[in-house]
Amino acid sequence: MPRPLPPPAAAPDRAPSKTQRKRASHELQRLGEALAQLPDDRLAPLALPEGLHDALAEYRRTRSHEGRRRQLQYVGKLMREVDPEPLREAVAGSRLGSARETLRLHEAERWRDALLADDAALADWLQAQPGNDAQRLRSLLRAARREAALPAERRNPRPYRELYRFIHDALGADDHE
Repeated sequence: MPRPLPPPAAAPDRAPSKTQRKRASHELQRLGEALAQLPDDRLAPLALPEGLHDALAEYRRTRSHEGRRRQLQYVGKLMREVDPEPLREAVAGSRLGSARETLRLHEAERWRDALLADDAALADWLQAQPGNDAQRLRSLLRAARREAALPAERRNPRPYRELYRFIHDALGADDHE
């Protein structure tokens, strides 16, 4: 008669499998790579250990593929000693910030195109942005429309850019209030 198999040990008693350890190591390496791409002013408030900070700086300086791969492994090893959550939040915050800026750029482009195409958009803009200088906006619109009426080879892009900058800055002022 075959002997029955013993019941499997409870999960908390077992150490993580080799696959789980490798997966965690690769995750820390990816996080380290994302940290290396952050500018220094974003890294400074994180209070990284000096060794990890130096390793990230060395990774940035390394140009060969194999050297970067090995340095990234070293960064991953050093990151085992650090709480990764604040680091993940910093990377996510950086990505979110750039996504917000991209959305603001696209919104400014949409407003500029709408304002140039239709006078009704001006009323919508003034309602959405009550604190803006309406006289300056009208002046920029007139100049941009005047340039748009010219043949392409004689157009000056400056009024078009000034209108965009005005809209972009006004949208940015809303973010900081």
